[in-house]
Amino acid sequence: MTAGKQERKNGGRILKAAVFAGLFLLAAVICFPVVFAVSGAFMQQWELEQYLGPVLGGADGMASWSLLPKAPTLAPLVELLIDSPQFFVMFWNSLKLSVCILIGQTVFGVPAAWGLARFSFPGKKAVLMLYIVLMLMPFQVLMMPEYLVLDRMGLLDTHAAVILPAVFSTFPVFIMYRFFCGIPDAILEAAQIDGAGNFQIFLHIGIPLGAAGIVSSGILGFLESWNMIEQPMTFLKTKSLWPLSLYLPEIGLEEAGIGFAAALMMLIPALLIFLSGQEYLEQGIAAAAVKE
Repeated sequence: MTAGKQERKNGGRILKAAVFAGLFLLAAVICFPVVFAVSGAFMQQWELEQYLGPVLGGADGMASWSLLPKAPTLAPLVELLIDSPQFFVMFWNSLKLSVCILIGQTVFGVPAAWGLARFSFPGKKAVLMLYIVLMLMPFQVLMMPEYLVLDRMGLLDTHAAVILPAVFSTFPVFIMYRFFCGIPDAILEAAQIDGAGNFQIFLHIGIPLGAAGIVSSGILGFLESWNMIEQPMTFLKTKSLWPLSLYLPEIGLEEAGIGFAAALMMLIPALLIFLSGQEYLEQGIAAAAVKE
């Protein structure tokens, strides 16, 4: 009996070790592009040409890479931050787009999610199903209708062409809807007995208790808008309006160092936002996974 228990215990340890090893390997594969970008930002030009020449420069041989620079330098970062005014223009464009989209999604999404979660009306399930369908549709499906509507409104080649469609995204509403549904009915009924109206309940009870959902949807909305590429490429033709996500496709082998430095600088805001709200983000993802 003791031997059997010991065998099961050893088997459990082996299985646990195998799971941890698999997760570590998977995490290493996922994190490699980040390590790739960070190390490249501190490499000298000759080292980048040596590694990337076969891919970007037409040189003979196979491309290779080193996780650590042979001769670390800050030259790419200095050149990017001091001698590249285009970088700052595109950086502020990205910040403008992301902040405006985030504000718009909060202003319109929070009341919509509250209404869907706390009010009953004919066709409510159909509306929820429509939200889910729209959430699952990729941008390529909606690209042509959005383009035609924005063209008719005279908004093409303006930041509003990118901001407006993203403001009315259904995904933040779906995330916040799950949190608002989790508010106990007893709390709302007690507020109604005390004489609170619908707006007061929403303002003083719904928003505070659903703050985790609002924050998590805001984080996801910021990350999505900060990294968007297809929407600006479709709706913006003037380069002075481009966000930072379109800065990298313009870079070749000669500017590879600046490209890696730009990738690092673009990663920092997204990483800070993610780390500051990681707990809320996990709650939002868990809430979105719950079946209706």
